[in-house]
Amino acid sequence: MNEGSAPREPKIAVIGGGTGSFTLLSALKDHTSKIAALVNMADDGGSTGVLRDELGALPPGDVRQCLVALSESPKVRDLFNYRFTEGTFNGHAFGNLLLSALEKVSGSFGEAVETASEILNIKGMVIPATLDDVRLRMEWPNDEKLTLHGERVIDEHYFKKDPRTAQLSLVPVAKANPLAIRAINDADIVVIAPGDLYTSLGPLLIIDEINQALQSTSAVVVYVSNLVTKRGQTEGFTVSDHAAEIERFAAAPILDYVLYNEQKPTSVLAEAYREKENAYVVEIDEDTMDKQHYHAVGGNFLGAMANGAEGSEALPVAKRSLIRHDPDAAARAIIDIFEHEYGQRH
Repeated sequence: MNEGSAPREPKIAVIGGGTGSFTLLSALKDHTSKIAALVNMADDGGSTGVLRDELGALPPGDVRQCLVALSESPKVRDLFNYRFTEGTFNGHAFGNLLLSALEKVSGSFGEAVETASEILNIKGMVIPATLDDVRLRMEWPNDEKLTLHGERVIDEHYFKKDPRTAQLSLVPVAKANPLAIRAINDADIVVIAPGDLYTSLGPLLIIDEINQALQSTSAVVVYVSNLVTKRGQTEGFTVSDHAAEIERFAAAPILDYVLYNEQKPTSVLAEAYREKENAYVVEIDEDTMDKQHYHAVGGNFLGAMANGAEGSEALPVAKRSLIRHDPDAAARAIIDIFEHEYGQRH
């Protein structure tokens, strides 16, 4: 590559579901149109759980969030995210209802997602990891009595034993969506988004064809580490502990880079997290990460509200809430990795 020439538009596959994927996709779409969101399909809580139980539909919630993140139509995006607050549809997001209706009309959740993608005018693709009707199971092999069934149950559970000794599985065994495998194989960078290890990322990574594709792809694989721990599940987990669980699910050392946050939230917000959720900022264990096969890259990745932006102190914690990634900073770091790797290879 000639000095000063710009790399081509990167092909990026983002793995996850929920808020973590939404955050990254919202910013990455400003850097490339060749983006694919691979979405966890084990959700069975909230509006999604009701639609699964009552209609036999596949879970629309995380798919809806990714579609909205990639949408180029603000008004339709707002419509998809609108959540009813009363009546028969109380608690349901309009986009969830529409996706389930489209699935019923077409007979295919894959076609439903394609139609919704057209309605929302999205940049890139949203790809369900599997089109099978699956439920998540978590079990500790040495304790026959300790088995948890369902994403919602697992998400809300306070683990009595170390989750790192547990096994995640999908029931029945899931077959990967061929589009998901193609997206991984074609990507320049595969990004594993931040998210709940055991209910958002694990259910996708344990699908055999997906972890095999991650092991064989020529893409650079990047994990954007979580910012805070989760009460009763990842308490005490460091950055390297999170990365180790990602690779345990994938059954191989698949990571090339781990991005982690070096900033600290305001003391007020950190204390609010401790009091309300017993959650703590993930500890940075540089000495351990330095010994790993991946490159650990720190950065200033806290979102403005968590970092104490001007005016945010005047808002109640529930409004300024949340320790979140700065999507632009995280996306820029991912693009920097692409440009570095592309330069090395060319």
